[in-house]
Order: sequence, then C-alpha cells, then structure tokens
Amino acid sequence: MFRPRCGLRQKFVYVILKSILYSSWLLGIFPFKYEPKKKRLRRSMWLILFGIAMSSSLLILMVKQSVEDQEHGIRLDVFQRNSLLHQISSLMGVVGVVTICTVHMRTLWRSKHLEEIYNGLMLLEAKYFCSDAVECPAFDDYVIQKGVLIVVGLLAPWMVHFGMPDSKLPVLNVLVVSMVKLGTLLLAIHYHLGVVIIYRFVWLINGELLSLVCSLRGNHKGSSSRVRFLLKLYTNLVNLYSRLADCYDCQTVLMMAVFLAANIIVCFYMIVYRISLSKMSFFVMLIMFPLALANNFMDFWLSIKVCDLLQKTGRQTSMILKLFSDIENMDKDLERSISDFALYCSHRRFKFLHCGLFHVNREMGFEMFVASVLYLLYLVQFDYMNL
Repeated sequence: MFRPRCGLRQKFVYVILKSILYSSWLLGIFPFKYEPKKKRLRRSMWLILFGIAMSSSLLILMVKQSVEDQEHGIRLDVFQRNSLLHQISSLMGVVGVVTICTVHMRTLWRSKHLEEIYNGLMLLEAKYFCSDAVECPAFDDYVIQKGVLIVVGLLAPWMVHFGMPDSKLPVLNVLVVSMVKLGTLLLAIHYHLGVVIIYRFVWLINGELLSLVCSLRGNHKGSSSRVRFLLKLYTNLVNLYSRLADCYDCQTVLMMAVFLAANIIVCFYMIVYRISLSKMSFFVMLIMFPLALANNFMDFWLSIKVCDLLQKTGRQTSMILKLFSDIENMDKDLERSISDFALYCSHRRFKFLHCGLFHVNREMGFEMFVASVLYLLYLVQFDYMNL
C-alpha cells in the first residue's frame, strides 16, 4: 500500500500517503513505530508522550494568544457590529478546543486497540491483498481528493489573515491555528483511510466471486475451499471494521458536528459582513468565503461517501452470491460454502452507527446539509433587526 507503483497517478497516491504518515509522526498523533523485520507496527510510549506534549503545547499557545487578544482589545469590526456573532464565535471556540482535546485523548487512549487493527490490516495486505495485484480506482480517488482538501483547508487561515481588511492577527497565531487544524484533519483521515482500505479488500473479494460465477457458467469447476477461504477473509474484515468504528465513533461524531457548525457560522459571518458593514471586497466575497465553504462541505461529503461506499460494496457481495443460485449441477460442497457465505452476509453487514445516534450514509448527509441551511435561516431571523 505504501510501496511506489507504476504510473503517475499511483505515484501521486504514494506521495500523499507518505506525507500523511510523516506529518502524523511530526505532530505526534500517530504513536506507532514500524518494525521492518516483523513488518508490523508497535505502540511507542515515547511517541505517545511526545504527542501529548505537542498537542498540549499547540492548544495552550492558541488559547493564550486568544486571551491576549481579548485583553488588548483586538477585535474584528464585524464582532463590534454584531454581538450575537461574537458570542457564537466565542462559544464555538470553546467547543472546538474541547473537541480537539477529546479527539486527541480518546485516540491515544484507544491506541492499543488501533495497533491491533492496523497490524491486522497490514497482515491481510501482505499475505492476501498485494497492492500490485489489482488497481482500485476508488481508493486512489479518495486519497487524491483528501490530499487536495487538506492542502486547501490549510490555506484557509492564511487567506483569512491576508484577505480580511481588518484582520489584526499575528502570523504566529495563524501558524498555530494551521498546525492544530492539520492535526485534527490527520486524525480524521486515519479513520477514513482504514475504512477505504477495508473497502478495497471487500472490492477484491467481490471481484474474485464474480470470476468464480463466470467460471462456473463456462462449465468449469469451482473450489469450495477457496470460497471458505474468502468467507474467512470477509469475516476478518467485518470484525476489523467493527473494532475500527468503535475506536473512532466519538471522535467522528464530534468532528462532524463541529464542521457543520463551522459552515453555519461562516455563512452567517458572510451575511453580517456584507449587509452590516457593506465593505466586503471582491476577494473575500467571491473567493475566500466560497472556497472555505466548498472545502468544508466537500470534506464532509467525502467522509460520508467513503462510509456509504463500503456499505454499498458489502451489499454487492450479497447480490453476487445470489448469482450462484442460477447455476445448475453445482458441487454440493461448493453449494454449501456459498450458502454459508450468503447467510453470514445477511447477518453481519457493514453499518456505520456512530455512538448509536445515526447511520452514516448519503441520506443522512443530505439531511444534515438541509439542517445546516435551516439553522442558518433561524440565525438570520433571530438577529434580523441587527443586520
């Protein structure tokens, strides 16, 4: 997976994955060392302590700089004009700090479980799903899109700093905010990379089952032992997915809520700035705000898309197994193996139910988008007289 492959696209994916890995190590949010001899990851207490120190230092710097700005009266004109927006932004800042602390601490707390999950995925990759065997376009597309969104997301604080006419934030503040944001984005991508890797393995299993169907229809013999082996791999993937989702469920819910709230605030900020102050420049109106909104929404929707893709691929496995029912004169052992596989798929599915609150799929993503628009309308109606 982290080996360079032929082709410009595959090399680009390799560079992005390596960049994510080394950036995670530098920020202390990936507390695992790779042992080349054993070809496995090992949790390092030194990396855990480094991660705690690094994350704490950045958060303390960010909070300290915010407090100093308040003491020196450094305040944007838009906050002086609209007190509601200032109160919401302050509340969102507190919620953001609490969310970041929770996400980092829970990830480090579950690092032992994550070590077992990552090593399980690496073992499956090395033994049964060689990266050079078959290219998976959806996997490459996700990595490339996620890499581009991270870069654009990191540019947003700098665009605010240089694009806002009344911005008085020092460069050090912007740098600290960018590093904290990068760490949070990388924590999120660790989970979704695990999901898309599991999707790739299930996609390869579906491809082999389809090949077996075509072979049987061509009057060739099939191996029941191979079907049982695929069922064993599928069972391991379902178990790994369940453990991975359990490790990241709380973090995912918090980050989804924060990103959606940030989109609402950015839209309200743009409305207040444009209507109340009437001095929004062309750069701010047509580039900065739309780019920030588009980046946040695309990042949110890409996360939804990956989870939905894995669930859809799991359902396709059941549909492929139904194709075997049309084949006549099938070997009894093979037929029994297919039946066991189909029975397992009907009882164990890939479902994303974070914290028991909601299922993660396209329908839920659309509902959350509609809810964001409604909350924005509520804010405008509530504060209409101050606009």
